[in-house]
Amino acid sequence: MFINPGAGLRSLLWLGLLNTAGAFYIPGWSVLSYKDGEHIPLLVNKVYSDNTQLQYAYYDLPFVCPPTGNHNAGGGLLSGQSIPLNLGEVLRGDRIMVSDIDLEMGNDNLCHSLCSVKLSHDDVRRAEGMIQEGYVTEWIVDNLPGATSFVSVDKTRKYYAAGFKLGYTEYSYTAKMMHTYINNHHTIVLRYRKAPGRAGDRGEKIIVGFEVYPKSIGPGNRRDEKGCPIDLAQVDGAFELQKNKTVQADGTLSEDGLTIPFSYSVYFREDDSIEWSHRWDLYFVNQEEGNRIHWLAIINSLIICGLLTGIVMIIIARTVRTDIKGYQEAVTPEGKLRVKRRVKSGLFKEKPTGLLQQEGEDEEAGLSEEEEALEDVAGWKLLHSDVFRPPPFGVILAPLVGSGVQLLVMALGLIGLSAFGVLNPSFRGGFISVGIGLFIFAGLFSGYFSARTFKSFDGQDHRRNAFVTAILFPGLCFSIMFVMNLFVWAQASSTAIPFGTLVAIVVLWLCIQVPLVYAGSYYGYWKAAAWEHPTKTAAIARQVPKQAWYIKSLQSILLAGLIPFAVIFIELLYVFQSLWQDKSGYYYVFGFLAVVSVILIVTIAEVTIVTVYVQLCAENHNWWWQSFLVGGGSAFWIYGYCVYYYFFNLHITGVTSSLLFFAYSFMACCVYGLLTGTIGFLSAYAFVRRIYNAIKID
Repeated sequence: MFINPGAGLRSLLWLGLLNTAGAFYIPGWSVLSYKDGEHIPLLVNKVYSDNTQLQYAYYDLPFVCPPTGNHNAGGGLLSGQSIPLNLGEVLRGDRIMVSDIDLEMGNDNLCHSLCSVKLSHDDVRRAEGMIQEGYVTEWIVDNLPGATSFVSVDKTRKYYAAGFKLGYTEYSYTAKMMHTYINNHHTIVLRYRKAPGRAGDRGEKIIVGFEVYPKSIGPGNRRDEKGCPIDLAQVDGAFELQKNKTVQADGTLSEDGLTIPFSYSVYFREDDSIEWSHRWDLYFVNQEEGNRIHWLAIINSLIICGLLTGIVMIIIARTVRTDIKGYQEAVTPEGKLRVKRRVKSGLFKEKPTGLLQQEGEDEEAGLSEEEEALEDVAGWKLLHSDVFRPPPFGVILAPLVGSGVQLLVMALGLIGLSAFGVLNPSFRGGFISVGIGLFIFAGLFSGYFSARTFKSFDGQDHRRNAFVTAILFPGLCFSIMFVMNLFVWAQASSTAIPFGTLVAIVVLWLCIQVPLVYAGSYYGYWKAAAWEHPTKTAAIARQVPKQAWYIKSLQSILLAGLIPFAVIFIELLYVFQSLWQDKSGYYYVFGFLAVVSVILIVTIAEVTIVTVYVQLCAENHNWWWQSFLVGGGSAFWIYGYCVYYYFFNLHITGVTSSLLFFAYSFMACCVYGLLTGTIGFLSAYAFVRRIYNAIKID
């Protein structure tokens, strides 16, 4: 398996030239048209199941027709030859190869015998196990996956599910046993229409649909001399996989193994109802109903965000301004605090600190001058000399903030490109490939923000900070991937990342991303101006008083994280369904995801500001780490939902698949937590600087 660098370069060029007016255009690909009788290559990819995370290359299966190695007239390639893949395709487990199936535009083929496969007892057991686990096959024609066709209940709408089943099972209540049948005949239906422009004038056609109808034809059916069933319409019995005895194609018993004949049929049907640019729409199941649910989700998110915005506006517009105004009234022109001394008669006498005089009756006992001064300067204003004190373990917080900015740039780029239709299901592997490219490029921003944060913490060794920034998060992800890859390698699954691809990832990381991080770090530390803090830090830290239960770290993180989780919960259902359940489906509502992402960013910023303000009012100046953890607090709820989803929605079997689910869910939650934590940190930092800049206590 190898990666084609040219494919990636073509994709990047198309990103700049792409016209977003087209609904689904394939970056790097053009509209292919075929003349009558021209050969069309059929590619085989992999088999996958919604009940497991293990995928397998189609030609690695022992119970399918192996490639003959003959020349394929359609693509000028040999059958069984691998197609060059981009990085995203390799990482998602694609293993695309040329097949022996012969397709000629416009020429129907009523039946063609493909091969007869002889299986051992172990092969039969493996085929039976994979069929029972619900594995489906992915074939590709003109970049379209072979689809199983369905019709809605009211028979008014047709839709596709990518892939088709290897076989099916039936339970016999009389024999009280499960029967497993393999699909050994495939009816291929290619839907076409006249090509647009000059190609259409020349009689050329374009493909707008690729349907596969599998069928199981048992050994009791008569076959001609070529091995094709004589009557495909009237099939007498299906081909059963049996454990205790083996049956040949002619129905005789054999001790050597089970021989399965495979055949296929091809039909071309003209269909002018499907535009080429909208040929992927049929793969989007329940699109109209899903859109209504997404609109309800957005309204729900807007209501939550609106309530938070109101709370933040009250805090900023009334509470904070009132606090600042009260402080300004308690300051003399010389910058000293006035003290209002209370007396029993209720009169007040204002004098600068140190020039107090008694007026009226005896003053209220038990109050020193400092305590009376603090009556006007209380709460968060008391922390002016400690609020910008460098946090503990700032050498870790700064790299985490830098990595969060890197992930934020990557996420915004992916969602933006996807919302405009640049990254879509027809651009196979494009989402992962472009995501990795954006992540590497965003190393500049990672180094820059990490260095500036580190400098604001009075850090000195910026080279060490740049090294930690470049290694910490990518190293964690690579370590998880490598360990999980060992388990998948043991299963001989195509989900395993090839060793060459792992080396390529390490080269991209160490030879491109790390230098970019160092470049950004150098500019952020030496060239950019430092973030100036409006107040000076005292030599001795102020003691933090006892905190209420809801202000303590763990409680505040979980309580604050629940609000962003409520904002994205409905959209999260669709993302999880696309990732873990409907692997044959495609996530397509990136426009809605973009809107929800904007609402999420605003919500996280507001929640963090409110939480930090409450903490400062409680005279707790340890807000640096708290703001980061509160911003990413919803990641804990998301991982908890992953656990719930595993036990109550998925039917994953096997230790390896379960490990993959929890490991990659943990890695995804780390990505989300770093990203949202950085949003919370930067929002809180801007808010704290703003309010302390307004009072300017020296």
